[in-house]
Amino acid sequence: MATETQQQAPLTHDAEPIVRDQLFIGGEWVDPLGDGTLEVIDSTTEKVMGRVPEGTAADVDRAVAAARTAFEVWSQVPPFERAQACLGIGMKLAERGEEIAALVSREVGMPIELSAQIQAGLPTMDFMCMPDAVDATVWEEQVGNSLVVREPVGVVGCITPWNYPLHQIAAKVAPALAAGCTVVVKPSEVTPLNAFVLAEIVESLGLPPGVFNLVPGLGPVVGEAMAAHPGIDMISFTGSTRAGKRVGEVASATVKRVALELGGKSPNVILDDADLMKAVPDGLGKCFLNSGQTCSALTRMLVPRERLAEAEQIAAAALPHFAVGDPLEPGHTLGPLVSEAQRERVRGYIRKGIEEGAKVVAGGEEPPEGLAEGYFVQPTVFSEVTPGMTIAQEEIFGPVLVLMPYDDEDDAVRIANDTIYGLAGGVWSGDEERARRVARRIRTGQVEVNGAAFNPLAPFGGYKQSGHGRELGKFGLEEFLETKAIQL
Repeated sequence: MATETQQQAPLTHDAEPIVRDQLFIGGEWVDPLGDGTLEVIDSTTEKVMGRVPEGTAADVDRAVAAARTAFEVWSQVPPFERAQACLGIGMKLAERGEEIAALVSREVGMPIELSAQIQAGLPTMDFMCMPDAVDATVWEEQVGNSLVVREPVGVVGCITPWNYPLHQIAAKVAPALAAGCTVVVKPSEVTPLNAFVLAEIVESLGLPPGVFNLVPGLGPVVGEAMAAHPGIDMISFTGSTRAGKRVGEVASATVKRVALELGGKSPNVILDDADLMKAVPDGLGKCFLNSGQTCSALTRMLVPRERLAEAEQIAAAALPHFAVGDPLEPGHTLGPLVSEAQRERVRGYIRKGIEEGAKVVAGGEEPPEGLAEGYFVQPTVFSEVTPGMTIAQEEIFGPVLVLMPYDDEDDAVRIANDTIYGLAGGVWSGDEERARRVARRIRTGQVEVNGAAFNPLAPFGGYKQSGHGRELGKFGLEEFLETKAIQL
């Protein structure tokens, strides 16, 4: 691995493939026990951009053993010192921000300017905010004759997705380490390269061996082994609701704690007194971020029935401003989807919407003009979508927005809550108090009012089949703590 340390990811699709041939276990780069490899595809060129080892259940055993040994040491380190280690990781991530942004832009397809802010910026913040989270945590308190103390849950298995790959790792690893836990990380097999940058940083800072372990691999192999492992005390999983159900099922055999951040079909309720010229373009942006590959994307725009035609016109006029193209070339708002499988999935949903009678306002299943190569999909807007349609209920995970008419405020709330999901939402109104009142009625873990910005320190997580548990800031740290009463 020595030749790969500090390897830069240049702003080109023509770089030599990045070859990672070892796992990071017990503070060392070690050879995998299996001989399989996973190819990483550049989403713009459809060509191989890297390779990583395909981990096995035996590799998980090694990583868990290292994490268990490290836990005895790391859990006794004072919280302030653990938080300082996280701060150090965050500072090193910031130093390599340009490399991370370019790497994730190639893996996932997010345009480079956004990737620098989000794909590189959020992981940095996830780690750097840990000192404040530790300060805000009540580590012990007196309750009658009991001393109530908060202790780390133990060894945590972190299973993460491909859409915000390093952020989703950091949102688990940072609070887990700050809490005193040790971790075994399985990054998505689709976008694993960025995780090796984090492993290099952990190695460079000299944390106790085994505090952080990296085992890439396939979900049915490495993920299943982690969920079932009796040496893992908690699983923190982000991904599809289908996969999350399987993780919970397997993990239940050892009664380990499970935190799940799953899918979404988030409503954006535009009330009858809202400014559509502001609300509709903002809603398009919130739906199309990362080419729609965002679990909390506001994919259902609920509009008063009498203003539906107006909303359609505004959406159609705004769509040309969402430029689609090579994510490494400045000026593009949308890049490709992450993979061929994802592109075909999204095209299938567009066809389904047409078959079920939804009105196509703009876009469609054909690739954007001049972009036959790469996993590109046209940003697409449907209207006259009813709650019973497939595109109103299922998570598409692509740049597809549905406009849904409603009759009155109660009808809007009913439609907003009429899915199995409950991750995020939005409300627009000329009266902020009215917007807040409606926001309280929406059964989701987050609701933004009048286009308010995402807050990376606020709790993030879902109701219903969007999962359970919360991530980010002090709320994320609390997920990795046990509560003990010591009677005095």
